[in-house]
Amino acid sequence: MIEIDDKIVSADLLRECFACDLARCKGICCVEGNAGAPLEEEEVGLLAREYEAYRPFMTAAGIEAVERQGFMVLDEDGDRTTPLVGDAECAYACEENGVTHCAIEKAWYAGKTAFRKPVSCHLYPIRLVRFSNGTTGLNYHRWSVCAPARECGKRLGIPVYKALREPIVRCFGEEFYKALETAEEFIRKQ
Repeated sequence: MIEIDDKIVSADLLRECFACDLARCKGICCVEGNAGAPLEEEEVGLLAREYEAYRPFMTAAGIEAVERQGFMVLDEDGDRTTPLVGDAECAYACEENGVTHCAIEKAWYAGKTAFRKPVSCHLYPIRLVRFSNGTTGLNYHRWSVCAPARECGKRLGIPVYKALREPIVRCFGEEFYKALETAEEFIRKQ
């Protein structure tokens, strides 16, 4: 573990390799799992406010799930998550050419909304843990469906954190990202 400001970072983010390979995984992370994507408290309001912007990109089943369950649900641990269609697919998922994408992000790419997608999705496979003392943990979540991403990352030599530069900067700022680069360099020299 590495401490940077009020964040505790798993060294695996600097050592392990990862690069999404949608051609192989087909976006299965939006379909598989035992709960929806974790949501930050402020994201629930954003999902509600921006609904009309991203709704046209959603599937009929996703729209029905949101209108029946709401913009978020509480999982078995009491955490806010995205609603699901049935027991699998995120309600905000959509498919294009056999690949699952995020309807919210498709609306963002189309210039329809300023909200890109939930931060937990953007940061994946980094999972955030909020501690009672105000610190935030950044952990590397290993999931079997992401084996193609690990293989691709290893082939290209891309550490997890470098593959996720944009969402890391979105969440924590450029200075934090630069501190990760410095920490990686230090680890590499050891």
